[in-house]
Amino acid sequence: MMTRLDASDLANRLGREAEAVCRHYLGAGHRQGNYWQVGDVRNTPGRSMFVRLKATAKGPAGKWTDAATGEHGDLLDVIRESCGLIDFADVVAEARTFLSLPRPEPAPEKKKRPSTPAPSGSAEAARRLFAMSQPIGGTSVEAYLRNRGITALHGTGNLRFHPRCYYRPDDHGPTETWPAMIAAVTDLRGTITGAHRTWLAPDGSDKAPIQTQRKAMGDLLGHAVRFGIASEVMAAGEGIESVLSAHQAIPHMAMAAALSAAHLAAILFPETLRRLYIVRDNDPAGDSARDSLVERANTAGIEAIVLSPVLEDFNEDLRRLGIDALRANLRVQLAPPDVARFWLEAA
Repeated sequence: MMTRLDASDLANRLGREAEAVCRHYLGAGHRQGNYWQVGDVRNTPGRSMFVRLKATAKGPAGKWTDAATGEHGDLLDVIRESCGLIDFADVVAEARTFLSLPRPEPAPEKKKRPSTPAPSGSAEAARRLFAMSQPIGGTSVEAYLRNRGITALHGTGNLRFHPRCYYRPDDHGPTETWPAMIAAVTDLRGTITGAHRTWLAPDGSDKAPIQTQRKAMGDLLGHAVRFGIASEVMAAGEGIESVLSAHQAIPHMAMAAALSAAHLAAILFPETLRRLYIVRDNDPAGDSARDSLVERANTAGIEAIVLSPVLEDFNEDLRRLGIDALRANLRVQLAPPDVARFWLEAA
């Protein structure tokens, strides 16, 4: 159980990154001098709430006051209210996840001019794309995920929204722009090594009506799109939607999307990992990735357990069978210690 001292330390850590917290959770506002200005703690557009971005004689960074209502608090309150969380354990988990997220690396000031384009498809181009994108709250990315049955979006800071992401059908075709879900691909230290783009219809009702709806860029081998902080137990699968569907059913288990069967087979293991759940798809490529990953895990002394969907993948299970059926199917496949651990946390 987290003590008051632990909570204070977590709030102080958030305060040291106050502007990043505000940009992530209070994206409807903007910086005004040494403060972040927004409508209220629930991220309503406006100007009545002020978050202190730097410590001053008046108080530490991260403290906020809403002049319209008299409400005040710290950045843990911002996370709770902006994400609609109720249990303090969920607030703590979300705060810890945020603190583990990659921060876009600042561009070198002298070695490169800001206008110098990064090589197409490079890790640097991926980092710049992620830095230019915005949090998914209230965007077509959020609408798209909800249309896929994915409504539990805490811990998804590695996903962002770009309103006009370039798309070229081939090397000779004209460039188009579509809204896109941008996923940061990171290594085990949290450094962005690549990005994955899913182009969307403007209203988020589906993917964009284009020939190639998904593309990845950067250094992908061994890396993944991560949801949560892996320790002794984690799950890994191929697609973002399939992994997020399993994450919806087991929200406190860290998970990673490797983006393809080949990359899933090659995913790198955290040093602390003792048990790996493999979120497989029901197809030949998924079977091959499963077998390779089981062999690699066993060789590394890691227990590997395969999680199998009823239908084609876990997102189809979620959409067609419902969350209760998905949870029931996953629960019987977990190791008993993890049922006790993760189901009690989710209850």
